[in-house]
Amino acid sequence: MTNDVFGAWAYRPATPLRGAPGGPLADLTFSAKDLYGVPGWPLGGSSRAALPAVAPSPLVAHLRALGATLVGKTHLHEVALGVTGANAFGGTRNPLDATRVAGGSSSGAAVSVATGEVDFALGTDTGGSIRVPAAWCGVVGFKPTKGHAAWPTDGVLPLSLTCDHAGPLARDVQVVARVHGALTDQVITPRAWAGVRVGVWDVPGWVTPEVWATVEREVARLTALGASVVRVPFPEVLDAYSPIVLSEAARVHAGALASAAPGFTPATEANLRAGAQLTDADITAARARRGAYQQQLADTFGAVDVLLGPAVPDIAPHPDQEDLHVTEGTVPVRRAVLRLTAPWSLLGAPTLSLPRPLGALSVGVQLVAPCDQDEWLLGLALALDTRS
Repeated sequence: MTNDVFGAWAYRPATPLRGAPGGPLADLTFSAKDLYGVPGWPLGGSSRAALPAVAPSPLVAHLRALGATLVGKTHLHEVALGVTGANAFGGTRNPLDATRVAGGSSSGAAVSVATGEVDFALGTDTGGSIRVPAAWCGVVGFKPTKGHAAWPTDGVLPLSLTCDHAGPLARDVQVVARVHGALTDQVITPRAWAGVRVGVWDVPGWVTPEVWATVEREVARLTALGASVVRVPFPEVLDAYSPIVLSEAARVHAGALASAAPGFTPATEANLRAGAQLTDADITAARARRGAYQQQLADTFGAVDVLLGPAVPDIAPHPDQEDLHVTEGTVPVRRAVLRLTAPWSLLGAPTLSLPRPLGALSVGVQLVAPCDQDEWLLGLALALDTRS
């Protein structure tokens, strides 16, 4: 293994798994988050706990059949239950500033792409786990529509069957679109923004002034490209998201939790045990709230074509940082991050996180489209300079 200075790699064999010669992705390499089942390779979920068995991933097999070469498996926030990249092996550090976190849970995936060690990475996204590390590490992250046939979550250690998504990270939209196009046997081409109705998610209080200025610059760019822009509200959905995800995660890991010493880090174990304590009534109420949010999103997309908003509330925090200071005040890191990204995982809408520089570091903007409009969304993103 090369010198893993950022703690990105969970398993990197001397010989990668070569893709089929001559395939449309034969010149590309990729990594897989250490939740994906790969025959002959270990699966640890960046945890020391005993994990459920996982079958081989059909997505990994499909990508190799298309020619892509699998280089190794990447670290993550332990069992994907977190937004910073902390785990039982020291966590993953940000390649733009090693004193800061990479973001999670697909932390190693983002780093493996940002450092140029692979062309794209497979992550998972349950509440922002592709988009948050993408924004903080300065790369592109794509969360497809929930249940998209090209991005199966079979053969992936689950966290929440309701909210889990598989998806890619890459240094630019072109590679994301190319991989998605190969998986779907389509050619993704740029789409004009002229006439597109953009709804700007109006949450300046949830981010720093510098991050909101990044959103406003994006608004100006889209307006110049011919889009029409309105400001739209959408609520914080964590009252539905958190009970659903924590309860489902607790069921996934019930076997380990039955032990007096399950092997999770204290923070992960506490979250899982909190999920196990939720009652059927708690979960039923959360699912009812999710249904109301689904209707609200449908109503929103009746008025606009695509949503634009911030991907993260601030630059990447330091590992021991518990709070972020945003315009509305001081907010715990988990809530500050997830309230920006969890709605689109909870509701299954395809979402892109596009990196935007902030000094020497990176934040990002999100583009959200209606379900099953993945190719259209990627086409719109191809028309943007994701590095400006």
